[in-house]
Amino acid sequence: MSPSVLKKKMAQVCLLLLVATAPSCSTYAQKNESKQNKTWLDQHQEAAASVVVLNNQSGLVPLKDLEQKIASVSLGVTHAAQFDSLLNKYTAVTAFPGAAYGQTGTYTALLQDLAPYQTVLVQVEAARLKDPKTLELLTTLQGQKQLVLAVFGPAVHLASADALTAPMIWSEKATAVTADYAAQLVFGGVPATARLARTYSARYPKGSGYTTPVIRLKYTVPEEVGLKSQVLEQSIDQLVTEAIQQQATPGAVVLVAKNGKVIFNKAYGSHTYDKTQPTQLNDIFDVASVTKVSATTMAVMNLYDQQKLALDSTYAYYVPSARGTNKAGIKIKDLLLHQSGLPAGVHLPLQPQDVSPVPTEKYTVKAGDSAFVRNDYFQEVVWPRMLNAKMSPKDKYVYADVGMYYLKEAVERQAAVSLDTFVAQRFYQPLGMQTAGYLPLNRFPQSRIVPTEVDNSFRKSLLRGYVHDGGAARLGGVSGHAGLFATANDLAILYQMMLNGGTYGDARYLQPQTVKLFTAKQSGVSRRGLGFDRWDSDSALGYPAKLASPDTYGHTGYTGTCVWVDPRNQLVYVFLSNRVHPKVSNKLISLRTRQRILDAVYQAMSPKEKVAAVQSE
Repeated sequence: MSPSVLKKKMAQVCLLLLVATAPSCSTYAQKNESKQNKTWLDQHQEAAASVVVLNNQSGLVPLKDLEQKIASVSLGVTHAAQFDSLLNKYTAVTAFPGAAYGQTGTYTALLQDLAPYQTVLVQVEAARLKDPKTLELLTTLQGQKQLVLAVFGPAVHLASADALTAPMIWSEKATAVTADYAAQLVFGGVPATARLARTYSARYPKGSGYTTPVIRLKYTVPEEVGLKSQVLEQSIDQLVTEAIQQQATPGAVVLVAKNGKVIFNKAYGSHTYDKTQPTQLNDIFDVASVTKVSATTMAVMNLYDQQKLALDSTYAYYVPSARGTNKAGIKIKDLLLHQSGLPAGVHLPLQPQDVSPVPTEKYTVKAGDSAFVRNDYFQEVVWPRMLNAKMSPKDKYVYADVGMYYLKEAVERQAAVSLDTFVAQRFYQPLGMQTAGYLPLNRFPQSRIVPTEVDNSFRKSLLRGYVHDGGAARLGGVSGHAGLFATANDLAILYQMMLNGGTYGDARYLQPQTVKLFTAKQSGVSRRGLGFDRWDSDSALGYPAKLASPDTYGHTGYTGTCVWVDPRNQLVYVFLSNRVHPKVSNKLISLRTRQRILDAVYQAMSPKEKVAAVQSE
């Protein structure tokens, strides 16, 4: 029996005996995947020992600036799709298939299309370096752009590349794994250490090569950090499948990064229970209260570093409208700790005259497709009610959205720009977070955004791309407590920066002492840090998980999201879902899906790793 027939027969057996043998078939697949991952890792390590970076005297590789337009051109390479896919984990890169242009006999049209791009990455088969047209294109590009070459094939062809001065990533092998490695090397997800084994020309003598650092996340397999993919995936698959079957959420995305490496990233289920649109890794979710730490607290930390916000300063010092009220003396620190005396929420009534189904000059605050709030609603209703809210005794912990409304006002006055603009310019854009931000419908098609609840009261429609939280909606979608949308990969980048002590991509975003201050336990009456939620020593069930270390910090979101960072175990965990679709359900909470997945990650770690974590206490 041929191998292909044997595989077909085995697939038929698994299908016919699904009920009786599903576990064994699943186990077979997972064991096979673990074997494939081990093979992939071996090949990746071979690539690390053989891929050479040449002509990098300027230090262009790894690329630092992600706020520029970057293009990728493929010339006769087999694994261009793999290369481009990895590039787009780091920042938006536009792909151009060079073959489509070369058929005309010249690359004039390609050069015209590349005009708006500052940096061009060209993947090229080594043998094509002898082609005059190809060399003319490459020399033209290196004169006009920041050019980086990824060359795949026998090094003997390097002798034809003496005219090329642009940085070159060269790999003898042309495989999916070397394409993966070269792409990650472009952005510093992996290092370059190899050297040429012999001389090929005067420009490329024996021993040539540059060492480049790791400055961003690497995308790899669990085995690289000592975890078994079979154990990890089986556990997470079971927990997410349970949540979907129990209708706790129609879909989810789970991401795990350890030691600066993304080792697990998988999408489950669908956008809705009718299963018409499967969940994708690059889907954009409403992260709800994860906004508190991923936008507002980040902004406060940045302003704190600039000495534009002081934790012990009073609120009225920054926001004059609070002067003369009993809110004037609230300290910025107490707003972050949720112990300012402010209530958990404030009723914000909507009268018929407050909302219009169509935009007019008076109604421009967009809360939904057919819901436009009057322009002065914040000044006339929201802020007066916030300032007149009944206070409780200070130093009492009350988890409050209201405090984040307050912090937004302070941030915007000190930053002199809106909160959404400030965090985008200071964090999201330079970090390469392609989707993170407020008001996603201004930037992305609705189909990429996972829907949340059917709002039958205020906006009278399915919410898709509009913030779920009604208070944030009254502000037009930009608030301190809610309104942020993002992918799992975006949040992993942001919190790897935090785990790095405020640096990422060879740039500093926050001072390390600021990161340490805000994420440490700072309250005498709760588990909270400054803005951040934290590990709870009093939780009988374990929060955020039974096996989480006491250093763990992060936040959850009402829509069914969370991000947790465990510095002791060098772990970043992101869970995104839409548990509120089509209506609010507490099943995800009662199932403890988010917590149990995090525990599954710890359980997949080797005993040696867990012992090391305990010893570091």
